[in-house]
Amino acid sequence: MSLQKLGVCSAVLTALLWPVCGASAHIVDIAWTADGRFIHKTRIAAGKFMEICGKVSAGETVRWSFNAEAPLDFNIHYHVGKDVIYPTKRAQVSVGQDVLAATVTQDYCWMWTNKTALPVSLNVELGR
Repeated sequence: MSLQKLGVCSAVLTALLWPVCGASAHIVDIAWTADGRFIHKTRIAAGKFMEICGKVSAGETVRWSFNAEAPLDFNIHYHVGKDVIYPTKRAQVSVGQDVLAATVTQDYCWMWTNKTALPVSLNVELGR
């Protein structure tokens, strides 16, 4: 096979595999257990983010806690049109816990961003 054909094949493979291999951001849907808990353990790649998202009804509360092996940017957010609303936003924290008291029914996302040069392990627990 000529080098020119290899270049075309490489470009096509890169375009096809980029969504699978190149994007390390991670979005997880909340799957509550029968006793109202959700536990997730992961590693966030350097420079990437991880979100845990799910519908929370107005008036419902969600206890949340997390710990990470290095500081991460953290927020809880939801979208209204093009606006992003942040009930909680913290910079460079490795542990956190609180209660989200939902004022509106929305798909809420707990999000961590790794601004370090190394992967960071993260443990999360949510409870209704």
